[in-house]
Amino acid sequence: MKKLTALAGALLILILLQAVLMPKYLGRQREGGLIREYYAQAGGHDVIFVGDCEVYENISPITLWREQGIPAYIRGSPQQTVWQSYYLMEETLRYETPKVMVYNVLALKYDTPQSTGNQRYREAYNRMCLDGMRWSDSKWKSIQASLTREEKQWGGALTYVFPILRFHDRWQDLSADDFRYAFRQEAVTDCGYLMQTEVRPITDDYVSAPVASYRLGDNSWYYLDKMARLCQEKGVELVLIKSSALYPVWWWEWDEQVAAWAEERGIRYLNLIPHEAEIGIDWNTDTYDGGFHLNVTGAEKEASYLGAWLRENCGLPDRREDEAYAALWAEKTAAYDARKEALTAAFS
Repeated sequence: MKKLTALAGALLILILLQAVLMPKYLGRQREGGLIREYYAQAGGHDVIFVGDCEVYENISPITLWREQGIPAYIRGSPQQTVWQSYYLMEETLRYETPKVMVYNVLALKYDTPQSTGNQRYREAYNRMCLDGMRWSDSKWKSIQASLTREEKQWGGALTYVFPILRFHDRWQDLSADDFRYAFRQEAVTDCGYLMQTEVRPITDDYVSAPVASYRLGDNSWYYLDKMARLCQEKGVELVLIKSSALYPVWWWEWDEQVAAWAEERGIRYLNLIPHEAEIGIDWNTDTYDGGFHLNVTGAEKEASYLGAWLRENCGLPDRREDEAYAALWAEKTAAYDARKEALTAAFS
């Protein structure tokens, strides 16, 4: 009995230490807090977006609701890979069954965990997606698919099971927030959308050198096929989009491959880049980082166009007359407006 008590005590201390030492992502790296926010709001969404920064910074779900009555949520994270998007889809379908799953296709150009640049940053991006997921076989499979070569060499999978092994030396950087938010997190998004209100216009022509090969890799197609099968099995419509951006360049050779794949399977694909003039995107006013991503004015414009397209093509209902939906989304809209006012004032 004493041994069991001692073991339980040690386990409790370990849990407490891990909760304190885990990064809280409340300041400059708010992106790391996106994935975990979903669970408090899971359920009741007609549209779920998955993907990288081109969804969580470029599309405002509140605009989808205001203009079209579409309840939507974004399950995005920085540099989210196609396999991570697939396993997030798989996990999400355990919490709810939306009418439409929307996947942003930019990450298809990254075929393996080793092809996304500096390994230190790749692990950081993995953490921002995987550490926020609740435990499930989907999370475990996503960890296995995401490990870089270096992580495999030093047993990195274990550090995702017990993150304290990775963050044990953060004690030197602890702040009051690490204790205050050890077991609860402040929301940093509005339905998964990470708001940016700054304005930094385009200052570069962004001329990119040609790539060695424009062929999208087998691993990317493998997980895209899995998305299609999963959505078909669950009775969910899969929609592919390419969000507006000047950089990274989305080469037409990639676009043709995605369009052909989608047409062959009867899946809708909308590349928003050719529609930027119609959407009203102005790269002098609608970006916060010189054309890489949209700010809130751009995200609202993009959502306005996309919402109308989704209603027209996917038969989504307008939920604004439903009292239960209306009451909940009135709260979400008020929180969004308050955040927008506060951030606009802070950067004006």
